[in-house]
Amino acid sequence: MLRPFLAQLTTADWTALGWFLLCWIGYGWLADNGIGERLGLVGASHRHRLEWSRRLLGRENRIADAALVGNLLSSVSFYANTTIYIIAGLIAVMGTVDKLITMTAEIPFAREVSRELWEVKVLLLLAVFVVAYFKFTWSIRQFNFLSILIGAAPEARAPDEERERYAKKIARVNSHAGDEFNRGIRAYYFGLAAVSWFVHPWLFVAVTALIVTVMARRDFASVTLAVLRE
Repeated sequence: MLRPFLAQLTTADWTALGWFLLCWIGYGWLADNGIGERLGLVGASHRHRLEWSRRLLGRENRIADAALVGNLLSSVSFYANTTIYIIAGLIAVMGTVDKLITMTAEIPFAREVSRELWEVKVLLLLAVFVVAYFKFTWSIRQFNFLSILIGAAPEARAPDEERERYAKKIARVNSHAGDEFNRGIRAYYFGLAAVSWFVHPWLFVAVTALIVTVMARRDFASVTLAVLRE
């Protein structure tokens, strides 16, 4: 059933799509599991989350900590709700592809493509934001688990070994939730790159490379990272 759609993809389209997937998956792995843990924002953030957990377990009143988690939850919830609207809009776009083809026909350098290829491009964009939605909702669930851990945390007078062990547990859940949120934001960035495919596949390649460059600079060479390392 997909064969008529895939047959519409030219060599340039396949190259651009492969480059896009390679950059998205490859950069995600490097940022989350490779050098990102040692040199990037992921590792630096986790160290501060661990320190936050230790300070949390050292005080009796944890209202401020609960408020911080609530603030994190509201941010992720905003993106999850926004993503639902984007997905609904893209589903609606599937029924108005002919109008989109007419609108983009006047864009300079835009190729004249078939309706089937347009549908493939919209489906790619839809898939990107569906991934983002799953990331945001899983992040919300993990922040809820973090709230449970804070509520069940041992008292400040508990033995040091017990508090240290529990602090590492809180920090791990906090980091996993934050990492899922980052992956959802990353999907938004690559969603912007996917939009350029509607104009031209080689523009798609260039914008994808630009997106990776911007994210790499922020994750590994930003002022924020330098501050966190101090």
